[in-house]
Amino acid sequence: MGKEIRAVVFDMDGVLLDSETICDRIWRRLADEMKLSDIEDAIVENRGCNTDLMAKQLIARYGKDFDQPKFFEDFRKYFYEVENTTGIPLMAEVVETLDYLKSRNYRLALATSTRRSTAERQLKAVKILDYFEVTTFGDEIRNSKPAPDIYLKAASELGVDPSECVAVEDSFNGIRSCYAAGYKPVMVPDRIQPDEEMEKLCWKIGKPISVLRKFL
Repeated sequence: MGKEIRAVVFDMDGVLLDSETICDRIWRRLADEMKLSDIEDAIVENRGCNTDLMAKQLIARYGKDFDQPKFFEDFRKYFYEVENTTGIPLMAEVVETLDYLKSRNYRLALATSTRRSTAERQLKAVKILDYFEVTTFGDEIRNSKPAPDIYLKAASELGVDPSECVAVEDSFNGIRSCYAAGYKPVMVPDRIQPDEEMEKLCWKIGKPISVLRKFL
């Protein structure tokens, strides 16, 4: 018999917030403006990564002359334009699912590659930041997803063994990260669908996020 599940740790973008659609649109806009090829492959490769790893991967893909400061400056500018006009909406059934998990006495945490200042602002705007007992961010770890660092940090701060934690992710890099940390990975697909690798790594796969109620 496996260990009891005590905590549920969530990715943010594409799991809690419907932000990946916006990000993908900005990626494609910047690809047009900066004449970047194979942008769909770049989107998949970088989904779930923090800025430092994205910068390394973009330079590896587009060469040492790739203007990554301009890319990230323009990306933030375009994203803030959307955030300040229409806001970043919640994914379907997020609040109901968080309330359910709280009622079942699961401990909740956040493990997002987004930097703290941005993530806290966005989660406060949709009034869900206070659901999380522990919050871990991409600018506070050494190695980005798909490395296990952020999930190991979340479990450590919760004081819970990783094997007693479920992680909820939408990206390949996120699933690889939480699996490597020893979690039970749950994939809630958003922009990309699970492949054979993901099916092998995941404990459960389903959507929307309320699918968690079926087994927690």
